[in-house]
Amino acid sequence: MRLGLAFGGCSFEHEISIVSAISVCKILPQVEFCIFLDLEHQFYWIPKSKMSSKLFSSGEYKKCKQLVLGAMDFYVKGLMGHSKLGVECVLSLIHGGDGEDGVFSSLLDFYRIPYIAPRPDACVLSYDKALSKVYAQSRGVKVLPFEVYDRNNAPKELADYPAIIKPLRLGSSIGVGVVGSAQELDYYLDSAFEYDDRILVEPFVAGVREYNLAGFKDKNGEIVFSVIEEPQKKEFLKFEDKYLDFSRTQSVAEASVGTDLQIKLKENFAKLYHQCFEGAIIRCDFFVIDDEVYLNEINPIPGSLANYLFEDFSQVIDQIFIPNTRRIRVDYTYIHQIQRAKGKA
Repeated sequence: MRLGLAFGGCSFEHEISIVSAISVCKILPQVEFCIFLDLEHQFYWIPKSKMSSKLFSSGEYKKCKQLVLGAMDFYVKGLMGHSKLGVECVLSLIHGGDGEDGVFSSLLDFYRIPYIAPRPDACVLSYDKALSKVYAQSRGVKVLPFEVYDRNNAPKELADYPAIIKPLRLGSSIGVGVVGSAQELDYYLDSAFEYDDRILVEPFVAGVREYNLAGFKDKNGEIVFSVIEEPQKKEFLKFEDKYLDFSRTQSVAEASVGTDLQIKLKENFAKLYHQCFEGAIIRCDFFVIDDEVYLNEINPIPGSLANYLFEDFSQVIDQIFIPNTRRIRVDYTYIHQIQRAKGKA
């Protein structure tokens, strides 16, 4: 399978996507093409040998060949026309807007290009944190209580402190803050609204246990789980703490989790994944409070695709089930009937 790795995109997580792609290229021999989507929505074919952060920060990537999307492939722009690049499947590492919001997945569906990433409907549910929680509840997965506000009805006061304020449609802890008192509220509201017009507020639970679990559905229809990770213990992981995760390539040690909790975490993951996220490698972040499992967030395109949670990530790419795009056949029978009825056959 000639694999194309897509990354970049026009979002606050643009740079994170670049870091993720550089890391994945180092460990994934199947990647044959690196496809960069810049802030102007132009695609570029980046040679693997040139994949470095400086290439993008300096703007040197613009010297690489430009690509355009077309029927069942990317095409290289040339003086004598366009030629096929030869991509057989796209692995999306476009975090945030353009990627996790479903825009890129919709483009790939439109041009009938196979891809490893959430389908558009799954993106809609996981990109918006409030929709994710409603979706989880509909699948029998517990979530913490939450409220959603926009700029025009920002809260003047919160019922309880401390609380967490998050931009509704953003990841990597960007714009996220823990509000400890009413005096801090305006500051953290301004910080969150800098990145999104809508925010989510939920209680901050001190001493909560947190576990990360990734997985995918294989070609036999079974969910393959990663190891369960217990993130480094801090009261709250800021963007700077998480940023390093996007360049991780070394496997992590599995958390010391009892059998009963392992089963609970995997059962909740499966409830969220089945009949929604097929074709994608996702990571779910769970809280455990009083031995009950709660969904924190769904990461539809996790940093570096959570490669560090799998023993052999190259096998993951070979095993994943990729849904086929449904083809519609039209033979114009209806129009022909109308034409004959009007004597215009």
